[in-house]
Amino acid sequence: MQKKTDRRVRKTKSQLKTGLAQLMREKSIREITVKELVDAVDINRSTFYLHYSDIPGLLAEVENEMMEEMQRAIREHPIDPGKDTVYYFIQDLFHVLDENRQIASALVGPHGDIGFVHKLEQLLEEKSRESLAALVPEKTGEMKYFYSYCLNGCLGFVKTWLETGEKETPEYAAEMAYRMVVSSVTAFYDTKEGREDN
Repeated sequence: MQKKTDRRVRKTKSQLKTGLAQLMREKSIREITVKELVDAVDINRSTFYLHYSDIPGLLAEVENEMMEEMQRAIREHPIDPGKDTVYYFIQDLFHVLDENRQIASALVGPHGDIGFVHKLEQLLEEKSRESLAALVPEKTGEMKYFYSYCLNGCLGFVKTWLETGEKETPEYAAEMAYRMVVSSVTAFYDTKEGREDN
């Protein structure tokens, strides 16, 4: 009996999260009401309140689950620019995004949560800064520019893939993103100073 109940709870929560993702495509989280959400997914209001106190509580659970998946990917593929772990880490991230495509797209979209995006950026930076800085210590002072360039570029790539790349596999997206990241790392750590005019 417990397993059946758990399955029902998981289904209800999944419906609510899907409905939230759809509504976040149209409006900000502050504008979404519980009534609007439960009507959209055909669930009773009382059922919503069995699981969440309000819409921000639901969003917090969604974001925490996504962040846990990102942290798991980092634990399983520690970022080491000298090895292929970076590629497998990126591939794992794209699988997480693909499995949560609707809510991930909503979170990074125009009505998403910029606070969540910043937390994700901070997590990735913390996990990669030490290993990247070890490659060329003399460029540590310029690292903030490199991170800004890479993180914003990767975020733009992810947004485009989530919105338009449903036919492209996570492996395809990971391979393309990996090539771009490696190219950026190579350019950043190039020992030549500046551009040479011919």
